[in-house]
Amino acid sequence: IEAEVQRRKQLIHQSVERKAIISECYKRKHPEVYILQDSFLAPDFLEIVRYCTSPGAHLHGLLGYVESFSDKRIYRLPVFTEEFCQAFMDELEHFEQSDMPKGRPNTMNNYGVLLNEIGMDETFITPLREKYLQPITALLYPDLGGACLDSHKAFVVKYSLHEDLDLSSHYDNAEVTLNVSLGKDFTEGNLYFGDFSQDPTPVPKYLEIEHVGAQGLLHRGGQIHGALPIASGERWNLIIWMRSSAIRNRRCPMCNKKPELVEAEGFGDGFTETLEDDAPETVNLCSLW
Repeated sequence: IEAEVQRRKQLIHQSVERKAIISECYKRKHPEVYILQDSFLAPDFLEIVRYCTSPGAHLHGLLGYVESFSDKRIYRLPVFTEEFCQAFMDELEHFEQSDMPKGRPNTMNNYGVLLNEIGMDETFITPLREKYLQPITALLYPDLGGACLDSHKAFVVKYSLHEDLDLSSHYDNAEVTLNVSLGKDFTEGNLYFGDFSQDPTPVPKYLEIEHVGAQGLLHRGGQIHGALPIASGERWNLIIWMRSSAIRNRRCPMCNKKPELVEAEGFGDGFTETLEDDAPETVNLCSLW
């Protein structure tokens, strides 16, 4: 356990080193995909955002625009255009074939790309979260800080027959997760969802959901889920773990205890330090919804 703790402590420093090398040496094939543009987003997605930012927008109205599954608060919605998905995957494959240093998303996904390391955080993922996703999550997940998701971890995972085939049951270090199927031709590989991590039941009920190209699934990070094996082809998924410091500063979503913080570079898993003698005089409503 101690060896794993030390390994994880080094991850951030190693990531910073890789990012610096990539920034200096990597020649992008599709530089345009690094800066978010409305033209990358599906027209129906932009319509959803317009509704959510309109006066009087409410949950019931939003549910008329998205597909709901069971009572698990899982929602499917269009996100990107197919043209963007193709260009994005082509850029990712170009990076994979380069001799650049590569970090992997996590201990469960051995193939994929950390998007902050290739320079997509500030110009793509952050504006996507702040301008487009947060108006949606504010209505769908107010109790999880959906109106104040102030950090994220974004990565792309790859599944293929001779690499990672599936993903075992787990829950995410996130308040809300967006999982977008970028495409490629593949068969099988549906996602499945079980119970919420804090509410285990003796006999879990699993819900299987097909992943549709260029569309995304929004779900609570604590929802236990996994990916069934693909039978053929190759699949790429964009995953964005969105975090609310107003929520996780009070209780770590992984261990359910009050967090003890250490300094970190970047978003630091979404925790922020509040000085004991700097208690706010007003209540943060976002954390109480």
